[in-house]
Amino acid sequence: MGRRKKIVQECERLMDKPENIRNIAIAAHVDHGKTTLTDNLLAGAGMISQDTAGQQLAMDTEEDEQERGITIDAANVSMTHEYEDKNHLINLIDTPGHVDFGGDVTRAMRAVDGALVVVDAVEGAMPQTETVLRQALREGVKPTLFINKVDRLISELQEGPQEMQERLLSVIHDVNELIRGMTEEMDDIDEDWTVSVEGGTVGFGSALYKWGVSMPSMQRTGMDFGDIIELERADKRQELHERTPLSDVVLDMVCEHFPNPLDAQPRRIPRIWRGDDTSEIAESMRLVDEDGDVVLMVTDIGVDPHAGEIAAGRVFSGTLEKGQELYVSGTAGKNRIQSVGIYMGGEREEVEHVPAGNIAAVTGLKDAIAGSTVSSVEMTPFESIEHISEPVITKSVEAKNMDDLPKLIQTLQQVAKEDPTIQIEINEETGEHLISGQGELHLEVISQRIERNQGIPINTGEPIVVYREAPQESSQEVEGVSPNRHNKFYITVDPLSDEITEEIQMGNVSMDMPELERREALQEAGMDKDTSQNVEHIHGTNILIDDTKGIQHLNETMELVVEGLEEALDDGPLAAEPVSGSLIRLHDARLHEDTIHRGPAQVIPAVREAVHRALIDGEIRLLEPIQNVRIDVPSEHMGAASGEIQGRRGRVDDMYQEGDLMVIEGIAPVGEMIGFSSDIRSATEGRASWNTENAGFRVLADNLQPDLIKEIRERKGMKLELPPSVDYI
Repeated sequence: MGRRKKIVQECERLMDKPENIRNIAIAAHVDHGKTTLTDNLLAGAGMISQDTAGQQLAMDTEEDEQERGITIDAANVSMTHEYEDKNHLINLIDTPGHVDFGGDVTRAMRAVDGALVVVDAVEGAMPQTETVLRQALREGVKPTLFINKVDRLISELQEGPQEMQERLLSVIHDVNELIRGMTEEMDDIDEDWTVSVEGGTVGFGSALYKWGVSMPSMQRTGMDFGDIIELERADKRQELHERTPLSDVVLDMVCEHFPNPLDAQPRRIPRIWRGDDTSEIAESMRLVDEDGDVVLMVTDIGVDPHAGEIAAGRVFSGTLEKGQELYVSGTAGKNRIQSVGIYMGGEREEVEHVPAGNIAAVTGLKDAIAGSTVSSVEMTPFESIEHISEPVITKSVEAKNMDDLPKLIQTLQQVAKEDPTIQIEINEETGEHLISGQGELHLEVISQRIERNQGIPINTGEPIVVYREAPQESSQEVEGVSPNRHNKFYITVDPLSDEITEEIQMGNVSMDMPELERREALQEAGMDKDTSQNVEHIHGTNILIDDTKGIQHLNETMELVVEGLEEALDDGPLAAEPVSGSLIRLHDARLHEDTIHRGPAQVIPAVREAVHRALIDGEIRLLEPIQNVRIDVPSEHMGAASGEIQGRRGRVDDMYQEGDLMVIEGIAPVGEMIGFSSDIRSATEGRASWNTENAGFRVLADNLQPDLIKEIRERKGMKLELPPSVDYI
């Protein structure tokens, strides 16, 4: 029997023992060594050869991932590891580090109970380290730390034991500060989740040279940092690997310190599901009951050329089997499961069944998207997976041959299904389609895959930045009148505070929540009690407040009011960009008593007009997306590198020395960062390394507003002159 078959059989044997299962994700800043580390773990579990581990990058299964040397898609693998005479099943997800693919990290965290955070010993905790930690902790996922590339401290920086210890302790301190800050307000975590060397939740090593140590492994093998420095300097890395293999150290840490599903699910369910906690299904999920009703949370959708769509996700209750007919949240009817399996890196192995507590791969769920709740009985779906950043760059895509148009539309719809951080706008009349994503690389990868995997030649337009519109002041009361003059709406607009906007973005405030919970969350974020009681609707980061009293027919008209409001907010009055951060109050309304005279054709335009006029009166402005920028560069190129940020309307906030490099930190508008990679390379003779992270939106300078608004209106084919009351710009 082949080795692989044996591993699959062993995984199947362990699936029914939730106390021996560990569901984990590996997460880190880009290039800190996640995929190389995963190779070591696969080799340790006997799934790939020890000789090629570290170079093979087995989890980067797509051609473009191998070419670019970065992980683009989260990849799943199941493996076994013996610890303290017990075999454990480890379901692992290797996640991307590049900020453009952060959506994959957020979705992976929903499926796992533990996150192994990898940090580069030389670079330390970086912006994306903070982001992945936040994503893990928000989902109630427990972290441990692996400090990678320790070999560089010894061979490149020539550090002695004392210096090395200080540097490593400072990395641990930084990570713990982040964990402490994020877990302070989490009532459901009663234990201390900070990491420590003594507690065994920190490992050190070199994924490239396949050795690793932790306090328990040092006690077991008798090796200390002195021995490691000696062997590393003497170039005896093979001996180091043999005496203290990285995979044993990390997998022991996973088995010892990460919770199994039986420990994790009772804590995680209330955090990610707002259904009735006294129901049978809630009990079944808490107990990880394989005989209960089936509950699967889909975290990823992929496409297999032979099997079609594959939904990957966590089974919280029940047992998945071929032939089951299951409900998919938000869709009618049922989907029939064609096959169930587990992942072995790029390959999927079919198995008879997958019980609760495991990560499964399922075919046949044609209606599921990433984020769907799939179940054998109708139930309250899981909380939607909130992605921290929103799309900031758009590209137009069109098929070179008109014959390919239907196939292109189908492919784009598939792309949106697989990756919810991508937004697709399909215009069937013009044949032009807009894709919005997290950054230039995100869109480049999507475009390349459409051409390469689907064989559709396409033309892509220049990247377009996604702006927002937001009121800066409180408006006066504005009247909106319906075309037949029989219906009137009286509306004001106020800017929403940053605290409330952030709570909505984080998913802590939504219309899906019980009303009392929502009220409390809004009041905690600073909204007054009366306002929080009258919330009628939330759209994006905008809130509609119904301040009316006893108006006849308003109840049955409210649906149309909301529709008019959404239309007005999706296309702001300045440049038809989405409106954000506004508090809209409906103070009064005059409605015709005859239903026929207050239909959609009357109410929607009246509300839309009132909202737009109130926004204009509230000094609405364009907001532009900005990014945090960090550049590491030799000191002789420091001036050229900081000039690249400042020349892009950016701001340099800090410069400091780290090792032999200067670090420049600042912020710059996304619109000005297009083409940055080639410019910074030529300005620093290719010596700079940099990364960017989306940092939200800020108001565009007043003197730049008129030209940009004109440019966007022209691009969208709108009239160039603004409404007369927007003269202040």
